Amino acid sequence: MDKQKLYAIIEENAPMLTGLSDKIWEYAELSMLEYKSVAAYVQILKEEGFEVVENLCNVPTAFSGTFGSGKPVIGILGEYDALSGLSQQAGVAEKMPLTEGGCGQGCGHHLLGAGALGAAIAIKEAIEAGALKGTVIFFGCPGEEGCAGKTFMAREGIFKELDAAITWHPGDTNEIMYGSNAACMQFEFAFTGLAAHAAGDPFNGRSALDAAELMNVGVQFLREHMPEKSSIHYSFSDAGGISPNVVQPTAKLIYMVRSDTVQHAKALLARVQNVAKGAALMTDTSVTWRQIDGTASTVSNQAIEIVLHANMAAAPLPEYTEDEIIYAKQLRATYDTSKLPGTRTYDDVKVKKFILEATEGGSKPINNFVVPHTPCNPFSPGSTDVGDVSWLTPTAQFTAVTWPSGSPGHSWQNVSCGKTPIAHKGMLYAAKVLAGAAADLMENAALLQEAREEFEVAAAEGYDCPISADLIPLPQ
Repeated sequence: MDKQKLYAIIEENAPMLTGLSDKIWEYAELSMLEYKSVAAYVQILKEEGFEVVENLCNVPTAFSGTFGSGKPVIGILGEYDALSGLSQQAGVAEKMPLTEGGCGQGCGHHLLGAGALGAAIAIKEAIEAGALKGTVIFFGCPGEEGCAGKTFMAREGIFKELDAAITWHPGDTNEIMYGSNAACMQFEFAFTGLAAHAAGDPFNGRSALDAAELMNVGVQFLREHMPEKSSIHYSFSDAGGISPNVVQPTAKLIYMVRSDTVQHAKALLARVQNVAKGAALMTDTSVTWRQIDGTASTVSNQAIEIVLHANMAAAPLPEYTEDEIIYAKQLRATYDTSKLPGTRTYDDVKVKKFILEATEGGSKPINNFVVPHTPCNPFSPGSTDVGDVSWLTPTAQFTAVTWPSGSPGHSWQNVSCGKTPIAHKGMLYAAKVLAGAAADLMENAALLQEAREEFEVAAAEGYDCPISADLIPLPQ
């Protein structure tokens, strides 16, 4: 397959793709509420001749678009949900919310989905022209931030039909996402007590807030005894009320329990649940809990990572205007760049040296290079629902530059940059990389076989779904 033809298709569709990403940026819909975003995608997919399935796996804002027939079947994953509290005007280097307390695309999922769609359209046109044989499926995956939409889709086995799955993520470097991520279980704990006058008859009250605070204290003591590669985070979603003169009858906590595998995360969660029971017993209150979501650890696939990296090196990197560089410098001035160069830890000495030189000691405002390929299997303490896909089919992903170097994750700075030419250029670059990699996988049966053999070994223990069979995805 002539990659230049794929690139040309993406460039021809650039106005539509950037327009779509800008539209999703403006919608800024939270997890499982992305109805406008889904409608925009579905309309384009139908116009492009894809066979569309909505309400995929009984997830209202999940969908797929399929084109072609037969093997191989390549899946390209897209996302589109936003984050709360990150409303921000575009293209300005100061915090200026569009709507106070509103939502914003702080993780760049408006770019992720549009770039993935661009790749799917390029492969579709190649199949249509007879240059490629097989099937391409674009998956619209909702709720990565707040509900782990891909986990609900993986629970139904939808990704098993694929020969491979590929995706990308906006970021500040062009590089392969190596290794494994932590599995995660997210639960809400609800304590119920008995209200009473805090001064007049506190002896008749049973404080749910006391129970919640005791649970937190208990979990702090638990931390010393957690397995390696585990972590626990929590927040109050209900502290019972604002009056200190009332024994609070209700309190709710949201806990995220992470570990290196689903099995270990479940075991740690059971200990957290025992702490909750103890807190309720100590305060004569009651406690219930419900699962919100869960994600599995990630099974890396170096065979596909190598294919992605080769296409990262082959696709033309974005070039930036002086105005864009000035804006990047202005945006960088709003956050701490002391952790630069690079936003990740590199163990390879050669890569460390390359990063130091390529970033000019961390002073470069936009990273315009591809990080060298270093096959390895590091562990990241973060979590992603791409991990659930990776247990069902060979899967790999990469990051592409869509904002200035060192830009904080989930930040207003990312939202500000998300509608600029810097973001658009990175999105189109990612689309070309995905399209090139998909073409390579469709044309080279040996590559797919290598990826499959690696997958069969790495995922031999089988997929341990981190959510229950009856859990329903809900907006949070």
